[in-house]
Formats: sequence, structure tokens, C-alpha cells
Amino acid sequence: MQETVLFVDDTNLTLEVIKDLFKDSEFQVLTCTDPFEALEIIRSREISVVVSDNIMPGMSGLELLSGLSSHAPDTVKVLMSAYADLSSALGAINRSEVFRYILKPWQPDEFIATVGDALQRHRQIKSMRHEDESILCSLAQTIELKDPSTRGHCDRVAVYALAIAEALGLPNAQHREIKFGSWLHDCGKIGVAEDILNGTGPLNDAEFAIMKQHSSWGADVAAKANLTQLTRNIIHYHHEHFDGTGYPTGLKGEEIPLEARIVAVADVFDALTSKRSYRNNFPLEQAIEMIGSMSGSVLDPDLVKLFQTILDQRPDLFQRSSLV
Repeated sequence: MQETVLFVDDTNLTLEVIKDLFKDSEFQVLTCTDPFEALEIIRSREISVVVSDNIMPGMSGLELLSGLSSHAPDTVKVLMSAYADLSSALGAINRSEVFRYILKPWQPDEFIATVGDALQRHRQIKSMRHEDESILCSLAQTIELKDPSTRGHCDRVAVYALAIAEALGLPNAQHREIKFGSWLHDCGKIGVAEDILNGTGPLNDAEFAIMKQHSSWGADVAAKANLTQLTRNIIHYHHEHFDGTGYPTGLKGEEIPLEARIVAVADVFDALTSKRSYRNNFPLEQAIEMIGSMSGSVLDPDLVKLFQTILDQRPDLFQRSSLV
């Protein structure tokens, strides 16, 4: 079935410009000047993405998009916003009512990229609902394309996390969910702009604030796809710190679900031993020392000690392999 994107703006000229911008796209383009009419369209057919202006007579774009959750939960929502109401757009993103915003006057390349990311998020939701291993693995690899330096990261995180789960003696039924959560732990990065993901220096405060949203955005996608609570916990809480200084909720110690603490160790270790756009990888021995220095602060001390033992006993584990 062909994907459909609905653009809503009370100015006909704006819609004509948008139609011309997307005239060669593979998805179907619908336009509408009336938010109430837009609601009827959304109720009558499947819409992959709705892109709406915010300031419109009768109903704001934020009111339109916020009201879609009940009858169009899979539709991805993008708000077009001017500087004057930018705070409303950012607030809506933080509350997961809106996926992204397009700042007016928009740049064509940025507009096209944002709609493309929104379509990818819609595909995420539809694909994850099947819980098919090949589909979920492929989805994780697609996410990594946004940041080429992370190629293979999700697979390796799964390898390390499963080794910890096995050493803990967790039931086999949980291994599958830990694997899925490891593959998808960064799925929310589909909502982060590529210039932030691929930057060559430290993020500024505004960029880091956006980056920190990825765990909540990912958890929102996983919830809509009806993934298990264990898998969703990994996506949502893998950046929580053992001392309570992490994000998005500041959980502390064993308040953080065990599966998320496991993946956090695996995630940090693979990040340290992988080359990034802003630094080279650390040697194995140094990376092991570094995760040790994070024990009790960023990472669960018992899991760090266990993982260090695993690496000592299984040197073959550290092979940059994508096999799970």
C-alpha cells in the first residue's frame, strides 16, 4: 500500500509550494486548508504522516495533532512552527505529542529530510509490531545508517548483553527480549537530526537536550508497536545511571530495570571500543578499565564486575562480530 502524507496549512500558496517540493516523491501527497476537514480525512483512511501548520483559524495545528492519538495512533505528527510559537512545538515534542517540528521559513532540504524521517518512524511502528527477528534486525541496521560510525553497534550490544544474561542465569525466554531491546535501544534516534548525530565535536546544551529525547521517543514507538514491557524498558532506560544522574527519568540503583542495566553496560563498552566521528576507539584493556571507573556511578557495579570476568574468560567475545 502506498504511503500517504497529509499537509495541513490555511494558506493555499504554502500548500502549492509543498506540492511542488514533493512532486517526485514515492508517497502520495494530500493537502488541506481546514484542520476540521483534515480530521475527517485522517478518520476515513490511513495516513502515514501529518504535517500541520500551528497557527490556523478554528483549531491550532497542535490541537489537531494532539487529538489524533485515539483514532490514528500510528500516524506520525510533524508541526510547522514559527519562532513565535517555537516553545509550544518543543513542549509538544517533549510530551511525545509531536515527532518533530519544521521551523518557518523552512529550508527545502531540511523539510524533505524531516518528512523522510517521519515516514521511517511510521515504518518502524508497523514493522516492530510483527516482532519478526529478521525485520527487527533490519530495522536496527536501518537506524544505524543515520550515523555510519555506529555500524554494527546494535548487534554487538546484543552479543555482550546476551553474554551477561547467560552468566546471570536468566530464563531463555528473556534472552529474546534482551536481544530485541539491544537491537532497538537507539531506535528513537530516527528523530534526531543527522548533523547532531554526526557532529565532530561535543554537543552544545540545546543539541544534548534533543539527543536525550531519543530514549523517550524510542519507548513511545515501542509502546505503539505493542512490544513487551521488558523490551520497552531497555529502550527507555538504557541511559539511566546507577547513581541517579542519568536520563530520561533519573532512576537510581535497582529502580532501573535489570534488563536496562545489562544493556547499559554492553552499550557503554561497545561505544568505548568503537571509533566515532569525534574520537578514535579505545584499546580493549583501557575500555575495561574505563567501565570499571564507571562502576557504581554510571553502571551497576555487580554487572560491571561480571562483564569484566566474562571478557577475561571469553576473549573470543570481543571480535567486532555481528553474529547473534
